[in-house]
Amino acid sequence: MAGEYAFVMKDLRKVVPPKREILRGIWLSFFHGAKIGVLGANGAGKSTLLRIMAGVDTDFLGEAFPAAGLRIGFMPQEPQLDPAKDVRGNVEEGVAETRALLTRFEAISAKLGEPLEADEMEKLLE
Repeated sequence: MAGEYAFVMKDLRKVVPPKREILRGIWLSFFHGAKIGVLGANGAGKSTLLRIMAGVDTDFLGEAFPAAGLRIGFMPQEPQLDPAKDVRGNVEEGVAETRALLTRFEAISAKLGEPLEADEMEKLLE
């Protein structure tokens, strides 16, 4: 049965302290290529359901499994921030790669404004 479905949940239940049941009796299965949506009020368990489907949350009762070989991507609702850094430090970490590219671009642009021999220009553009 599971081979024909992209994902299956059977009688899924999630309880958080102190004995608060946020998911109860979830049964679902959907085919490969299906487009699904998860709707519900704030606190209804939508994010928890998606974390379980992604394999990030494994503390639940019941069954939840993707088809063999299926890869599931997951982008958390809240970013994982470094508590040792302030807001600026966390933002700078997030844009560090882009900032490094811009710094390199600016350095190359400045060099290209100088008189260069052909071989120096080629080396610069590598």
